[in-house]
Amino acid sequence: MNSKQNDQGSQKPLISICIPVHNEASNIEVLYKRLDKLSASMRDKCAMEFIFSDNHSDDETWDILKTLAEKDTRIRAIRFSKNFGFQRSILANYLHARGDAVMQLDADLQDPPEMLIEFFDRWSEGYLVVYGIRRSRDEGVFTEAFRRVGYWIINKLGDHEIPCDAGDFRLMDKKIIKLLAKSTASNLYLRGSIPALGFKQIGIPYDRGPRLLGKSKFTVLKILNLGLTGILNHSNVPLRVSSFIGAVVLLLSFLGAIYYLALRLLHPDLPAGLASIHILVLFGIGLNCFLLGVIGEYLLRIYLLLRQDPIAIVEDSLNFESSELLL
Repeated sequence: MNSKQNDQGSQKPLISICIPVHNEASNIEVLYKRLDKLSASMRDKCAMEFIFSDNHSDDETWDILKTLAEKDTRIRAIRFSKNFGFQRSILANYLHARGDAVMQLDADLQDPPEMLIEFFDRWSEGYLVVYGIRRSRDEGVFTEAFRRVGYWIINKLGDHEIPCDAGDFRLMDKKIIKLLAKSTASNLYLRGSIPALGFKQIGIPYDRGPRLLGKSKFTVLKILNLGLTGILNHSNVPLRVSSFIGAVVLLLSFLGAIYYLALRLLHPDLPAGLASIHILVLFGIGLNCFLLGVIGEYLLRIYLLLRQDPIAIVEDSLNFESSELLL
């Protein structure tokens, strides 16, 4: 067990605060001050380490982390050789954590790190996953509605329930990390993978604040892509729907052919329906393209799984021994 020894010789659990970053130079120092203050307030309960995974930022993020890591050995950081995406950055961060439990935190401080106090208490009670439920958030009406519809669709099509209004702000026992490390999914959707593991989990409501500084990297297009990944990674329904739609269209075509033959026999002088033929042909082509696209998405995931690309590639590190680097 990766625990620290306190002055009385008793064991204190180590909590790893995992923070994925990409061009967050304006937030790093403010974040560190709050984490340092939080660590001081919880020194009797646990020890802490702060692990940053830099998704190849092109601003001063890495330089700031270097400066802080020289002053505080609790700060450990890895920098990727390129931008591997948000979900891969999170998982890579988890895999390098040494803690008995891991807390996921965004650098923009919209999720308050001080909630670790409550997360820690629930974890101590035996919950292996404790996640924050966003009671309110600082975003537009359209974006909020888009998210809610997305969660509703994922839960309706998925094989298991995903907590609504719960993002990546969570604390997990190291047992969960070990299970995630065995995952072979090429396109990650941790918000679905973690609830799918089961175990004792609980959500805690909180109010999500506005972004501290800088601009959000999470556009509507990225939200849509993440939602699509969630559906395809955790549901077979699209494939079954494709088969169902194909069968229905085939049946309708068969019935239409019978109707057309009967109509021609009863009214041989009817003019040829050139326009209707074109419409039917175009409809058939469009439907085939849609169904092939759904199948192609699943085939792409099989291809990426067989290709076995690395989760990420570490280009540089801070306060890590070379033997500790896994990527």
